[in-house]
Amino acid sequence: MNSKITKVELVDGIYDSVNNIDKKEISSVVDELMNQIRKNLEEGNIIELRGFGTFEVRLRKGRSKARNPKTGEMASSAPHYVAAFRAGKMLKNNLLKLDAKPFK
Repeated sequence: MNSKITKVELVDGIYDSVNNIDKKEISSVVDELMNQIRKNLEEGNIIELRGFGTFEVRLRKGRSKARNPKTGEMASSAPHYVAAFRAGKMLKNNLLKLDAKPFK
Protein backbone atom coordinates (compact mmCIF):
# COMPACT_ATOMS: atom_id res chain seq x y z
CA MET A 1 0.00 0.00 0.00
CA ASN A 2 2.97 2.34 0.36
CA SER A 3 3.99 2.54 -3.29
CA LYS A 4 4.65 5.53 -5.49
CA ILE A 5 1.96 6.34 -8.01
CA THR A 6 3.06 8.00 -11.24
CA LYS A 7 1.09 10.31 -13.48
CA VAL A 8 0.75 7.48 -16.00
CA GLU A 9 -0.81 5.27 -13.32
CA LEU A 10 -3.22 8.07 -12.37
CA VAL A 11 -4.22 8.46 -16.02
CA ASP A 12 -4.71 4.68 -16.28
CA GLY A 13 -6.90 4.72 -13.15
CA ILE A 14 -9.07 7.50 -14.56
CA TYR A 15 -9.26 5.71 -17.91
CA ASP A 16 -10.45 2.52 -16.18
CA SER A 17 -13.21 4.37 -14.31
CA VAL A 18 -14.67 6.48 -17.16
CA ASN A 19 -16.11 5.56 -20.52
CA ASN A 20 -15.59 7.03 -23.98
CA ILE A 21 -12.59 9.21 -23.12
CA ASP A 22 -9.26 8.63 -24.82
CA LYS A 23 -6.11 8.22 -22.66
CA LYS A 24 -4.46 11.10 -24.54
CA GLU A 25 -7.34 13.40 -23.61
CA ILE A 26 -7.20 12.31 -19.97
CA SER A 27 -3.44 12.85 -19.94
CA SER A 28 -3.78 16.35 -21.41
CA VAL A 29 -6.43 17.26 -18.81
CA VAL A 30 -4.20 15.98 -15.98
CA ASP A 31 -1.25 17.92 -17.44
CA GLU A 32 -3.32 21.10 -17.65
CA LEU A 33 -4.61 20.65 -14.09
CA MET A 34 -1.03 20.42 -12.81
CA ASN A 35 -0.01 23.42 -14.94
CA GLN A 36 -2.86 25.49 -13.52
CA ILE A 37 -1.97 24.49 -9.94
CA ARG A 38 1.71 25.33 -10.56
CA LYS A 39 0.90 28.65 -12.28
CA ASN A 40 -1.46 29.78 -9.53
CA LEU A 41 0.95 28.83 -6.75
CA GLU A 42 3.72 30.77 -8.51
CA GLU A 43 1.37 33.79 -8.52
CA GLY A 44 0.78 33.37 -4.78
CA ASN A 45 -2.80 32.14 -5.08
CA ILE A 46 -4.40 29.55 -2.80
CA ILE A 47 -6.00 26.55 -4.51
CA GLU A 48 -8.88 25.05 -2.54
CA LEU A 49 -10.27 21.71 -3.67
CA ARG A 50 -13.26 21.10 -1.40
CA GLY A 51 -13.24 17.72 0.29
CA PHE A 52 -9.64 17.10 -0.78
CA GLY A 53 -7.43 19.89 0.49
CA THR A 54 -5.75 23.23 -0.03
CA PHE A 55 -2.51 24.06 -1.81
CA GLU A 56 -0.81 27.27 -0.71
CA VAL A 57 2.52 29.06 -0.70
CA ARG A 58 4.27 29.62 2.63
CA LEU A 59 7.30 31.73 3.44
CA ARG A 60 10.08 29.86 5.20
CA LYS A 61 12.28 32.01 7.38
CA GLY A 62 15.95 32.15 6.52
CA ARG A 63 18.55 30.96 8.98
CA SER A 64 21.99 32.36 9.55
CA LYS A 65 23.17 29.13 11.15
CA ALA A 66 22.00 25.98 9.48
CA ARG A 67 23.68 22.61 9.15
CA ASN A 68 23.72 20.38 6.11
CA PRO A 69 22.51 17.06 7.58
CA LYS A 70 24.39 15.02 4.97
CA THR A 71 27.82 16.63 5.30
CA GLY A 72 27.55 18.38 8.66
CA GLU A 73 28.85 21.62 7.14
CA MET A 74 27.51 24.91 8.46
CA ALA A 75 25.56 26.95 5.93
CA SER A 76 23.04 29.73 5.79
CA SER A 77 19.70 29.79 4.05
CA ALA A 78 17.81 32.81 2.76
CA PRO A 79 14.07 33.23 3.26
CA HIS A 80 12.21 31.36 0.55
CA TYR A 81 8.76 30.18 -0.45
CA VAL A 82 7.60 26.57 -0.36
CA ALA A 83 4.47 24.83 -1.59
CA ALA A 84 2.30 23.44 1.20
CA PHE A 85 -0.72 21.15 1.26
CA ARG A 86 -3.37 20.94 3.97
CA ALA A 87 -5.71 17.98 3.82
CA GLY A 88 -9.42 18.78 3.69
CA LYS A 89 -11.95 17.55 6.24
CA MET A 90 -13.19 14.63 4.15
CA LEU A 91 -9.66 13.42 3.37
CA LYS A 92 -8.62 13.75 7.03
CA ASN A 93 -11.64 11.75 8.16
CA ASN A 94 -11.00 9.02 5.59
CA LEU A 95 -7.35 8.76 6.64
CA LEU A 96 -8.34 8.47 10.29
CA LYS A 97 -10.33 5.34 9.39
CA LEU A 98 -7.21 3.53 8.10
CA ASP A 99 -5.69 0.78 10.23
CA ALA A 100 -2.81 2.02 12.37
CA LYS A 101 -0.37 -0.59 11.08
CA PRO A 102 2.66 0.76 9.20
CA PHE A 103 2.74 0.80 5.40
CA LYS A 104 5.12 -1.65 3.72
